[in-house]
Amino acid sequence: MFFECEREPPGMETLLTGLRAAAEPTRLRLLHLLAQGELTVTEITQILGQSQPRVSRHLKLMCEAGLLDRFPEGAWVFYRLAAKGRGGAVARRLLDLLPGDDQTLTLDGQRLASIRAGRADKAQAYFRDNASRWNEIRSLQVDGAEVEKALLAVFAGRRIHDLVDMGTGTGRVLEVLGPHVERAIGIDLSREMLSVARTNLERLSLSNCMVRQGDIAQMPLPAATADAVTIHQVLHYATDPAALVAEAARVLEPGGRLAVVDFAPHGEESLRDQHAHRRLGFEDAEVEGWLRAAGLEPGPVTRLPGEPLTVVVWTAQKPFPDSKSTGATR
Repeated sequence: MFFECEREPPGMETLLTGLRAAAEPTRLRLLHLLAQGELTVTEITQILGQSQPRVSRHLKLMCEAGLLDRFPEGAWVFYRLAAKGRGGAVARRLLDLLPGDDQTLTLDGQRLASIRAGRADKAQAYFRDNASRWNEIRSLQVDGAEVEKALLAVFAGRRIHDLVDMGTGTGRVLEVLGPHVERAIGIDLSREMLSVARTNLERLSLSNCMVRQGDIAQMPLPAATADAVTIHQVLHYATDPAALVAEAARVLEPGGRLAVVDFAPHGEESLRDQHAHRRLGFEDAEVEGWLRAAGLEPGPVTRLPGEPLTVVVWTAQKPFPDSKSTGATR
């Protein structure tokens, strides 16, 4: 799995490397902070009150030891407690040993809360400036709660280890499915959208969910590493929707399930002219053709009529190599 920590106990060398990398007060503070969410170097320096070169040196050593993950995003770089590997396991064991009443860690937590409040203000300003665009589209379709209920039903009864949400936007799919999966990652190119998503996930304490900047046509994820993928209201923006379906199939592991949520064919030209929709909905046969071409087996389709837009939830499963369709659940 692409986030999963290895289950075997850390080897002697890994343990010693991790202990050496963390054996300094500032680095233990960093572990404590980055276990609560991802931060940039600038945000970390504001919390710790230390220079950027000094903080960067600590971060570099801890990344090399596997204690932290590093994620470039344009000119920014985010750091987070390692989500996988033996170094991540060492980091979590060290965190368990930190005193809960330490005054320095408590002060760091207060400064972190201030950083998050600033993020939330910026995200709210962005959403407020763009709210009319979302509200206009929402008014044309079925209630979002009904769509989310249908999306939850797609994965009901399945034990989801790793979810990928393609084109995550404000992270709403992660908010809905996050409480029901072990780990989830949302991919999107828009830094502004990702800022909103991070704020939303932090507000709900969904620490098992993360977002990353990336092209959903070429996701920075290994093949066959997710057992659930969602593409929610994304295909109508795409130049090549079939390529996105194929990319979803690439990251799905055998037995994994895909849910595609989008519009049925409609005649609302204003969505093309004013909201950059390249496609005015999709026929079932067209979507199912993309699914089959990507090596997926189409599943049940749910239609949610709205006025005038109808939302459709198409599903598919990736067959195991020796079977076209397994019907297996996890």
